[in-house]
Amino acid sequence: KTDMHAAIKNFWLNLLFLLLIALFSSATFAAKGYIEIESFQLKKADENFYIAVQADIGLSKAMKQALRKGVDLYFVTRLLVTKPRWYWLDEEVARGKERTELSYQALTRQYRLLQNGQSQNFSTLKAALYALGHQPDLLIKEHTPLRPDIPYTAVLQIWLDVSRLSKPFQLEWLDTQDWNLSSEKKVWQTTFPPAAETTSESDDH
Repeated sequence: KTDMHAAIKNFWLNLLFLLLIALFSSATFAAKGYIEIESFQLKKADENFYIAVQADIGLSKAMKQALRKGVDLYFVTRLLVTKPRWYWLDEEVARGKERTELSYQALTRQYRLLQNGQSQNFSTLKAALYALGHQPDLLIKEHTPLRPDIPYTAVLQIWLDVSRLSKPFQLEWLDTQDWNLSSEKKVWQTTFPPAAETTSESDDH
């Protein structure tokens, strides 16, 4: 009976320990900021290729404070499409790239996203980050025509462009991880036109 009580006690202590680790890891993850690409889909419309991207984005405490003080944040979503060359490095044949500005308007107490000259206003940062992470039609510009008989490699990534920050914040980025915000690269093999399917998981390199 004593052994059983000890085993039960150890079980609950271990469970509590694991829960505390999970909570601590989650809090640390959120405090530093994060970008998680949740899904993406290549598609064709009107003779052009596009990629739809869904990502979960969170800002670090330092980023939130800077944003509220009037510092604009610039995010880049980029897709590179390459084809292999046996005699040299892979050749980039197409690219999709979008730069989005996130700012806070103190007078209206709203957050604003600016992309391709079009702006959207949001009452909360959560809503603005949700819209930032959901890009339904990022145009893929072809350097050379994409052919259906060639296997291509696609690389997708989203990051905060620290080069657009003012010099004091760029110097701070060199000294701390608070401004290091980037998703892992999503790398996969594809053809054009792509198969009509949504990818939620892929190999990271």
